[in-house]
Amino acid sequence: MRVTMFSLNRCDACCKARRWLERFGIEYHFVDLCEQHPKAQRWLDWARQAGGWEVLVNKASTTWRNLLPQRKSPSPDAEWILLLREYPALARRPLLVLEDGHLPQCFSDNRYKKLFADKLAGTSNKRHERAECPELQNAQQNLSR
Repeated sequence: MRVTMFSLNRCDACCKARRWLERFGIEYHFVDLCEQHPKAQRWLDWARQAGGWEVLVNKASTTWRNLLPQRKSPSPDAEWILLLREYPALARRPLLVLEDGHLPQCFSDNRYKKLFADKLAGTSNKRHERAECPELQNAQQNLSR
């Protein structure tokens, strides 16, 4: 299974996720969002796959709270993309892109065990549990209201 982790070098949760993948022998390619900015289309694809910008962006972050009020209500996709390119720390991290296109966000030991159960058990079943973090679940619930 090919895994690409889009993250930040200095993110604690991302470092934990990297150690977890290494501990269980799961090969991955690491991309630092600050050093290699994803192209606009990739951000757009991720937002659509995640369920919208509100889900992809971590509004509980210090980075979000420190934004000027007028920056906190981007409307067209281009404004969201510009915001994420300028402040990559706004993305919920780590963001994994799996070979089958699955796009899990956030890290926890149990979430990754479910996500990589096939690899850990040595089976070839491609089914993945939807791996979400509590902040992501809250964002999705807020969108459905």
